[in-house]
Amino acid sequence: MFTPQGPSARELTVQALSSVEHGYDLLARKFDATPFRTSDRVLSAVTDALRRLGPFDAGLDLCCGTGAGLPVLRAVCAGRVAGVDFSTGMLAEARRAQPAATLVRADALALPFAPAFDLAVSFGAFGHFLPPDQLTLFRQVHGSLRPGGLLAFPLPGPPPVGSLAYWTLLGFDAAMRVRNALWRPPFVMYYRTFRLADVRARLARAGFTVETRPIDPLGRREDGSPACRLVLARKQPV
Repeated sequence: MFTPQGPSARELTVQALSSVEHGYDLLARKFDATPFRTSDRVLSAVTDALRRLGPFDAGLDLCCGTGAGLPVLRAVCAGRVAGVDFSTGMLAEARRAQPAATLVRADALALPFAPAFDLAVSFGAFGHFLPPDQLTLFRQVHGSLRPGGLLAFPLPGPPPVGSLAYWTLLGFDAAMRVRNALWRPPFVMYYRTFRLADVRARLARAGFTVETRPIDPLGRREDGSPACRLVLARKQPV
């Protein structure tokens, strides 16, 4: 599952017993060698989908980590490209990989931006936000977008009940709940707390109009539903 360049089991254990921020600081230099980095296949498919929705001017990568999503913005945005994350270590890696991007250290629940962006994207970060915080997160993004601005992110379909993936994610979330009940500081990362119906409702409450589109290059499931959808939340024009 991991490459030889990735973290050892001991390093992952130390990371998992840390806070979210410190854990990612520890993991940063080896993060891109783990399966947790968003795959190039997903990034390429999202880039193609966003090209058909542009043009965009300024773009923001929310919870940018090591900056894997910043090239997506560079491909579809004519203006400034920025990333925000609260891990100093992850931002250092992003700065090495994308030196031309504006990188800001901040909590996504308290973004320090005026309405300055036309497009915001995020890849794989929403499991770090418990359901009570998701509305705050979406309101922060809404306040950082210009009128008519778009928040876009891929959202994989839930695995079929009873499948190996279903039990794997259920087991991971259960283990994380036990860990957080017994150990401080908490490490918030859950795979089953970001469901499409709930997300749509919270985005609407935050002031967005919401639609989804299948990301066709990522395929279909056995029941014919998309393996992954692109969630498109638009701030209403003035």
